[in-house]
Amino acid sequence: MRVLITGAGGNIGRRLTRLFSRAHRVAALGHLDLDVTDPRAVRDRVLSERPDLVINCSVLGVDACERRPDLAHAINGKAPGALARAAEAAGARLLHFSSNYVFGGRRRGDPPYTEEDAPDPINTYGISKLEGERAVLAGGEHVLVRTSWVFGSGGGNLLSDVHRRLAAGERVPLIQDTWASVTYLEDLAARVLEIVELGRPGLYHVVNEGHCSYLEFARAAAEILRLGRKAESVIEPVQEEKFRTGAPRPPWTPMRCLASERAGLAPLRPWREALEAYIKSDISPAVAAP
Repeated sequence: MRVLITGAGGNIGRRLTRLFSRAHRVAALGHLDLDVTDPRAVRDRVLSERPDLVINCSVLGVDACERRPDLAHAINGKAPGALARAAEAAGARLLHFSSNYVFGGRRRGDPPYTEEDAPDPINTYGISKLEGERAVLAGGEHVLVRTSWVFGSGGGNLLSDVHRRLAAGERVPLIQDTWASVTYLEDLAARVLEIVELGRPGLYHVVNEGHCSYLEFARAAAEILRLGRKAESVIEPVQEEKFRTGAPRPPWTPMRCLASERAGLAPLRPWREALEAYIKSDISPAVAAP
């Protein structure tokens, strides 16, 4: 296939570029290569590349959306629709990423959210991502992937880095009253490839099995590192409301993928297994030693 990836400079975009480049011709575009908020530029570039598949990884982050709602609307809301229309004009499919934050998380303790649950976002990021979802699903035979709390090599976020910070003896504040599914980047990329090869359009929730808080995730990392009593001296439980520096986060957004189950795809491995695999691949034996 010919594959065009937008937002290729981000962590998911970089990983998918490497994965799809093994067997396909990939045009990887960062934000300097294509302004996704310019519909004419988007259409011209897609038509010139003539891809079979467009993968949109372009995104404006959660707190940045609160500061710049106009930009959130442009990047997360309108751009996916422009990419979908351009893909349709080129005879291609679009695969677009969305988020667990389209859900408000008000039903704490209830079963995980599925594709059949109605979104009810509580922050600008979630509102703009939902706008983008609707623009994509209103068009042709496209794929929408919702994922949640992605961690992995090069992630540059708390979940990706917490094991290193704990191993180094750094005291880390961790939110204890917000729960979600987590997703290992390697598992996400592999499942995306499976979905593309499956050829079935629609909405998918792609997350590792189970759910946790940031605090539970960090404690699991400490167990894997065998930090023992040292862990409690560096792990600082905090409340989301007291720790918040930007947008409010929905308190309960675990997800489950009915679409994958119906397609015969096995659930992704439990998040603790994925975390252990990540830590073992990322950290040196000397650092991991008790």
